Amino acid sequence: MTDTLCNIAMIGLGVMGRNLALNLLDNQFKVAGFDLNPKLVKQAQDEASQLGKGQFLSCQSLAEILSSLEKPRIIALSVPAGKAVDSVIASLIDAGIEANDIVIDTGNSLWTDTIARDETYNTLFKFFSTAVSGGEIGARFGPALMASGCAASWQHIQPMWEAIAAKVDQSGLQLPPLSSGEPCAAYIGPSGSGHYVKMVHNGIEYADMQLICEVYQFLHQVLNMPAREIGQVFAQWNKGILNSYLMEISADILQQQDPATKKPLVEMILDKAGQKGTGLWTAVTSLEAGCPAPTIAQAVYARSLSGLKDQRTLAAKSLQVITDTAISINKDTAIEQLHDALYCAKLCAYAQGFELMKTTAQQQDWQLDFASIAKIWRAGCIIRAIFLQSIADAYTAQPELNNLLLDSTFSHELELRQLNWRKAVANASLLGVSCPGISSALNYFDAMCSETLPANLLQAQRDYFGSHTYSRIDRPEDEKFHFMWNQSPRTEVKISD
Repeated sequence: MTDTLCNIAMIGLGVMGRNLALNLLDNQFKVAGFDLNPKLVKQAQDEASQLGKGQFLSCQSLAEILSSLEKPRIIALSVPAGKAVDSVIASLIDAGIEANDIVIDTGNSLWTDTIARDETYNTLFKFFSTAVSGGEIGARFGPALMASGCAASWQHIQPMWEAIAAKVDQSGLQLPPLSSGEPCAAYIGPSGSGHYVKMVHNGIEYADMQLICEVYQFLHQVLNMPAREIGQVFAQWNKGILNSYLMEISADILQQQDPATKKPLVEMILDKAGQKGTGLWTAVTSLEAGCPAPTIAQAVYARSLSGLKDQRTLAAKSLQVITDTAISINKDTAIEQLHDALYCAKLCAYAQGFELMKTTAQQQDWQLDFASIAKIWRAGCIIRAIFLQSIADAYTAQPELNNLLLDSTFSHELELRQLNWRKAVANASLLGVSCPGISSALNYFDAMCSETLPANLLQAQRDYFGSHTYSRIDRPEDEKFHFMWNQSPRTEVKISD
């Protein structure tokens, strides 16, 4: 290490922190690193030495971290969300952090926690956050970065973040590491907005994964296709409009043989899915905001239901599933129907996610750039997909687009593929194959396309048992009425304007 000061410090040298540090070194930045675990510090030092790029300084204390940095100091935290973040910050305060220094939370923090931290620490230093998507590989070779906080702080951080982010070419395709291109890093807005956008990203991710799994289930259970053949179908789909990272890895997974049994590896994996909470946060937030995201919620429920393995095993033995034995399924037709169903359901999941971001932005007074968000998701992150370029184009053309489904490109695709979508859901239902994600997306679409929903009866029910009032279609909506359901004679009373 030379005598020159470091550009940035990385506190927390686990999988994500270490790989972000190595990525920074690849891009010729000087990085100081610290972790409470000396083994992780040594591992980072050894891997940094092998690179022969940038300069890495392993530090033994937070005081040493502070003394190693140019001012204003930029310190990135890669520690578990929650109490660990505040614990490290408390130690930095004790070590002498200054008012102009910038501390960046790069973990998976809940967005409301980020807002609270900004309010707590803003007189002591500049608190900033950057949500990182792409996992270990993304952190190492190019993630998608969603930054939020003080706009002035972004000016100091931007050159580094744009350098290490994934890059795309003019058509929106991901470029190799260290390429020049459009960076998948952006300043999202005020504190909390970056982590919020990442949370919704993860909610969409939950849905996307579930939708792919439901297609796999039908192909395997109904068409008796072996895993390898399904993987080959997915690989073919990945060459077209369904091109995405999740489709790519699903195709690879399904063609992997288990070294021990020589069976498909996927069939040797227990069908109990884990979750870290961000999908749940998205579903809960949608309920709190009054913004429906049923496909995302169903994906969360599906993971929870998978955990009920003992109950499912008992039910499978005890309950009889009655199916339509007369139904005839043509393999090629069914595959085409599932292709279109997956595309339409996937589009609905994205539409729900963007609608949720729009609703919360209005509530929080954020000015979110949805075209920019779609662009930074085109590479580096888990939900990167070819049609994100079309989403970016849709919001570029209409920044105030009411709902993604109303964009002319997507509405046309829905018209072309909608009947196959319906047939796929109908076949799954008649044959007893669970497809909560794909069917919930269809229900969302049908409800969105219904000018009149049965909520008129529901509101009458509420007024009947709870005097909750209702509005009339022939009067201004702000005029409220109550009907005397339990009195004679039955009459209507105007309650308020």
